[in-house]
Amino acid sequence: MDPRSLQAAIRFGLGARPDQALPRDPLSWLDAQLEGPDLAPPVPAGWPAPPTVRDGYRNWVEGDRRRDQRPPRQPHPVDYAFAAEVVALQALRIDTATPYRERLVEFWANHFTVSRRAGYGVASTVGPFMRDAIRSHVTGTFADMLVAVVLHPAMLSYLSQTQSTGPNSPLGKQRKRGLNENLAREILELHTVSPAARYSQRDVTDFARLLTGWTVERMREPYGAVFRANAHEPGEKIVLGRRFGEGPAEVEKALRFLASHSATQRFLATKLVRHFVADDPPPEAVTRIEAVLTDTGGDLAAVARALPRLEQAWKPPLSKLRAPVDYVTAALRACGAAGTEFAQVARNGCDVLHQPCWQAEQPNGWSDRAGAWLGPEPIMQRLDWCYELAGRFARLEPMMVLDTALGPLGRTETRQALRGAGSPRDALALLFSSAEFQHR
Repeated sequence: MDPRSLQAAIRFGLGARPDQALPRDPLSWLDAQLEGPDLAPPVPAGWPAPPTVRDGYRNWVEGDRRRDQRPPRQPHPVDYAFAAEVVALQALRIDTATPYRERLVEFWANHFTVSRRAGYGVASTVGPFMRDAIRSHVTGTFADMLVAVVLHPAMLSYLSQTQSTGPNSPLGKQRKRGLNENLAREILELHTVSPAARYSQRDVTDFARLLTGWTVERMREPYGAVFRANAHEPGEKIVLGRRFGEGPAEVEKALRFLASHSATQRFLATKLVRHFVADDPPPEAVTRIEAVLTDTGGDLAAVARALPRLEQAWKPPLSKLRAPVDYVTAALRACGAAGTEFAQVARNGCDVLHQPCWQAEQPNGWSDRAGAWLGPEPIMQRLDWCYELAGRFARLEPMMVLDTALGPLGRTETRQALRGAGSPRDALALLFSSAEFQHR
């Protein structure tokens, strides 16, 4: 067996499971996970099918209508549905046999952050956002994903596009409303070209003018993103030297222009290499991924195939600190936990370790650098959490869990510490708190 088989499950996956055999050919195993459509979008318990934007908005409206009729402490239907979506996602991550694909979903969802901190406009639609804008495009093109993300009601709500009106549009003149530049600014700064493109405030303002008209309808059909021509700013707009006319087709044209910009390719390549390879991305690795993005027109499946073929992705092993969500998932997978039984444990663990699902504090999402997750308090919280988790699996043989999780990557010192532990719980806690387990 290729010695990189376990490393593939750790570096590119979510950690090994005792009931899932390691791949004999790691590259073929990773490639196979990119084939075909997403096979298992998470479906919350109690739903016959994945909830839609319409379902989310109906929950919102019905919950508000019955606000005074709900028993004390009963959650709003949107809060209840949001929690169910999170638990379903955690269950999938624990069980999945396609962990590389889930890592890619996680990466792109973080790149295009939406957060329930913005209120029910996001909380009611984040599940559909993940399924329709992220998961369904994770092996498509970046341009298609960008269009789907920007014009999804979750993003329109999160970045306040629903509050933006063309000042010279009929609606703007009638109601004396103006621009909100949040969406335009974040698309340029965080989603596409980045500040490296040296865009100006004029670019932001003209892009915001171009985006006007896009809003959401939550009270009636068509339930979701809609373009209202009477709120769209008339006239020509210029973004990064490119001229655009009026209407929704011009918005999509602008997004596709930004998706193919050379600054976007460089920015995405840097972020991808930072996530999968090193906190300080090796320049030659960034150049390679940038070339794949450029040569394939932003084919994300081609990029996903190229990442494991970077020499720097394998040497040295275990060089990236696991963020809380990946740390929690890896520990549960190593113990052979069932997603249906331990999804809530995973959710609680992410909350305790300050990476609550779909609740990033800022539009730039969660950091991919170790420094964001290190420090005396975060480390103590990890130790407390892993000791609590170890108590749930105290009947397991710790050395078998170590062999599943780390195999030959487990240090001699760690093995000796486990053998000398006073109890299986103590041994498992030592494993989960070891330096090698906390890295991928």
